[in-house]
Amino acid sequence: MRRQISTITFLLFICINGFSQVVNDSLVTPYDTIDWERYLDQVTITAVKPLIKLESDKLSYDVSNDVESKSSTVLDMLRKVPMVTVDGQDNISVNGSSSYKVYVNGKPNPMFSTNASQIFKMLPASTVSKIEVITNPGAKYDAEGAVGILNIVMADSSSGGSSSSLDGMTATLRGTIGNRGYNGGVSFTAHEGKLSLSGNFMSAYQRLSDISQSSVRNVFSESSTLTQSLKTTQRVHFMLGNVNMNYNLDSLNVISASIGLSGFRVKNRHNPTMDYSGGLSNPAYSYSYEGMMSMKNISLDLSADWQHYFNSSHTEYIILSYMLSHSPQESDISQRYASSLPIPDIYNENHPLSTEQTVQLDYTLPLSTGQSMNFGGKYINRRNKSLSEYYMYSGESKHIDDGQTSDFRHITNIGAAYAEYEANLGEFSAKGGLRYEHTWQKVDYVKGLGEDFTLDYGNLVPSLSFSFRPGLTKNLGLTYNMRISRPGITYLNPYINRTNPINISYGNSDLDVEKNHNIGLSFGSFSNNLMYNISFHQSFCNNRISDYSYYSEGQLYTTYGNIVKDRTSSMSVFVNWLALSKTRIMLNGELSYSDLRSKRLAQENHGWSESLFIGVQQTLPWELKLSLNGVINSKSYTLQGWSSGFQIGIATLSKSFMDDRLNVSLQGILGFNKGCKLNIETYNSGLDFSNHQRIEVPISQLSLSVSYTFGNTKVRASKHKSRIENDFTERQSEQEQMSGGGQGTVIPGQGM
Repeated sequence: MRRQISTITFLLFICINGFSQVVNDSLVTPYDTIDWERYLDQVTITAVKPLIKLESDKLSYDVSNDVESKSSTVLDMLRKVPMVTVDGQDNISVNGSSSYKVYVNGKPNPMFSTNASQIFKMLPASTVSKIEVITNPGAKYDAEGAVGILNIVMADSSSGGSSSSLDGMTATLRGTIGNRGYNGGVSFTAHEGKLSLSGNFMSAYQRLSDISQSSVRNVFSESSTLTQSLKTTQRVHFMLGNVNMNYNLDSLNVISASIGLSGFRVKNRHNPTMDYSGGLSNPAYSYSYEGMMSMKNISLDLSADWQHYFNSSHTEYIILSYMLSHSPQESDISQRYASSLPIPDIYNENHPLSTEQTVQLDYTLPLSTGQSMNFGGKYINRRNKSLSEYYMYSGESKHIDDGQTSDFRHITNIGAAYAEYEANLGEFSAKGGLRYEHTWQKVDYVKGLGEDFTLDYGNLVPSLSFSFRPGLTKNLGLTYNMRISRPGITYLNPYINRTNPINISYGNSDLDVEKNHNIGLSFGSFSNNLMYNISFHQSFCNNRISDYSYYSEGQLYTTYGNIVKDRTSSMSVFVNWLALSKTRIMLNGELSYSDLRSKRLAQENHGWSESLFIGVQQTLPWELKLSLNGVINSKSYTLQGWSSGFQIGIATLSKSFMDDRLNVSLQGILGFNKGCKLNIETYNSGLDFSNHQRIEVPISQLSLSVSYTFGNTKVRASKHKSRIENDFTERQSEQEQMSGGGQGTVIPGQGM
């Protein structure tokens, strides 16, 4: 509709200006002698590209079209995306759940899935083209991911991604420096004949100091109290590089390939102090220790596709795809005690390794105008191993403790087949399908406690979506799907982790597959001045996998179980309003109610949670762009407790030069608590204990970002998007997220 309006405006301009000029110059000037190029030079056609694209089963947020993307991180952008929330500790939720999967350029990335918040906090938003929230992936996608998929589409330097006959190359250099770190990188796009290339390379560093934490644990049966306080300094390094290739063999055959390497390294130092008092049988004591933790994760991803069309209209085709993902990890923890108590100094090394290979075949068959069938099959082979070596210090030397060392192997094979029908009939569209996945798992304990076992099970997963467009600018969608979440190696590994002497953790090899049912209803509308979307979501799960804690024999233990019956209802609202010609107001809010119950623990919890992002974008004189944003989150709930809310403010001032080739942005971030910090409280309790924890994170930040684009900026090279939509990646527990797996701020000793 906007294109039609622009075309009409163009024709009216030509007619009016052309006619008046002809009359003024000469009433007898022949029509064919008019210099039309003269008038074309005076015409400027502009179109406002919407930030949000709404569909019945997903929505897309156009990051490249957001003026704040040049100075923000991907985590900052996620706060604006409907149905996505980011809490005070940078944990990400989709539709109120942390059980989602992360794709990069349409394919799963295990490292991004298991360390999403940590990576997104380091990744500049300018390296991303758009963020897709796929709430109803359909039968073509893997069933893994309880609430859906978060797909990060990386940007090339031209923010393009479609084929073009223009040959040439363009590139963008970008960099950011601030009081808490820096990042820099380059992206490029190139096209030559039948070959298209795009790539992105970046590196980032962040330092957070004086993160303070305090906690109080009460054990009711012992009438005892344990308090802890500590300060942490954390350093994070991150790098990312990828190259995508697309080659048109002929009009019916296309081959594509990509290679990507990503990794991060986290180091922190902390000095906790513990005080124990009031025990009925144990005497009071006090001790402290010096702790060091480092973690490194690297991911190598390769993929290749061959696509063959059976007709010139490209409506019938087959795609054969292959993907390899290799993700080695390393972590080590050292704890040296300053105490007269008989507490041994310890050193722990962990070496997890994940290698996954996938072969997939997809076939699309057109039935009639607007109707088609999709068929396909997939085979996945995933090999995980985890070597955990536990050492005891004797002076400056250390020796291995075989009793607490574990070598754990986990092999998974998955076979899948699907059929899906899709119809687009004018104002109505529908998609429905069935997917069957069969899983074979084998677990071997090379060393350590645990018995070898095998699992063999299948899952039939339905999905259904309807969409109705009552007008060109409106959309109404209804969806249903069942999603599953398989327990990964971290959940299953029974290795007893004693690196935290007051909170011992271990896995559970008897976990079952989590099954989640989701119903969604959404309505969206957009116009030149106003765009909005309202979504309702209801999820049901009777065997939710959850971590839980219990107190036994003077120790607090944490493990996992299919113990939670979860009912979550949520409503999300997104509004983008052009209030004045140079003033835009944006709102992204979510209201949810969670009801969590566990018969095994004889516990239940429920409550309302709210999150709100509100922003104002103002164009100032000299084309300066000013953005003022506020983020407010309320209390959120788990089975055994809650986490408090937070408030932060973000301001950005940006300016473009040289026909938008050079962009400069200045950004400031403040917490609305004392000292401009984030103050976060968490509380959890069991039948015999309670734990209250407080964390203060210095979040105030000032940064300067610069980007420069050069080359042939009209180039729009094709970007490879793997046809593999594999989603068997391991879930991260809340405890792992708090130790660096999913959280932007790594804090040792969480969950005490």
